[in-house]
Amino acid sequence: MTEATSHSSARPQAAASYTPRRQHQSQFLTLRGLRHHVLNWGDASLVTPDRPPLVLLHGWMDVGASFQFVVDALAEDRRVIAMDWRGFGLSDCSGADSYWFPDYLGDLDALLKAISPDQAVDLLGHSMGGNVVMAYAGVRPQRIRRLINLEGFGLPDAAPELAPDRLIQWLDELQAPPQLKPYASLAEVAARLMRTNPRLAADKAAWLAPHWAREVSTAQGNASGSEWQILGDPAHKLTNPTLYRRAEVVACWERIAAPTLWVEGKNTQVLRWFGDRFPREDFEQRIAVVKQLRRVVLDEAGHMLHHDQPEALAQALEDFLR
Repeated sequence: MTEATSHSSARPQAAASYTPRRQHQSQFLTLRGLRHHVLNWGDASLVTPDRPPLVLLHGWMDVGASFQFVVDALAEDRRVIAMDWRGFGLSDCSGADSYWFPDYLGDLDALLKAISPDQAVDLLGHSMGGNVVMAYAGVRPQRIRRLINLEGFGLPDAAPELAPDRLIQWLDELQAPPQLKPYASLAEVAARLMRTNPRLAADKAAWLAPHWAREVSTAQGNASGSEWQILGDPAHKLTNPTLYRRAEVVACWERIAAPTLWVEGKNTQVLRWFGDRFPREDFEQRIAVVKQLRRVVLDEAGHMLHHDQPEALAQALEDFLR
């Protein structure tokens, strides 16, 4: 099922907002019973056998519109598609009280079947999305022409003896589900984005804010009012009751057949968040199993490298995809 709409210009915009060079078109696809928001740049006429669709998949607590700055920085026009994962952006929430990693692979498989059933795609994922595309490329290698992982490091290996306490924590959290903080204005949303990533320019934060949050009424009785709520299901913040198994991840990565580009920011803090539970040497052992690997490190960039250095990232992508 598909329902197409134009990118809305009615969304409120903060002052001094970034002006996109390439406008996207919004489309809604029903994938595995959920309505997913898909952003399209370019059209099918730009697709050739050596220039397939470039599919972009965002990270945790982000949205597909997050890639706008990189798309604008591409030197050449091409067909680019980004999707809001289930429970993020304008895509439906799962309807359950927890989210499961295999569902992201299922949604991606359904997306590619809908948008490019007969042609392999160029596939990019950031952070959580990077982990999804790496697993997917290992189990559906025929669907990927080129693979790009932006800081999808994965997680520390979890020992089996952690399982009981992890399940207890999950059960306890189900009794008091997490909530997301609301914001009084778009300006506050933009400020939150810049606090999270101090390298994010103010004009880009102003543009992202209405894509990352929505205005909802808080009217009670005769009193009118509104607030801005993040477009993310709070259930994403629940502890994952299933353990992350390094060996299972590596088994998938070993089967990746596509040439693969790994990109990280020189100033990334991701592995430092885990302390000694996830040393750099562990990650290097994992990534070493990918057979055709190219690496790029972007200066003056942290984890949100597609926000920090969109021009440098776009150049690296085009060099690799070419």
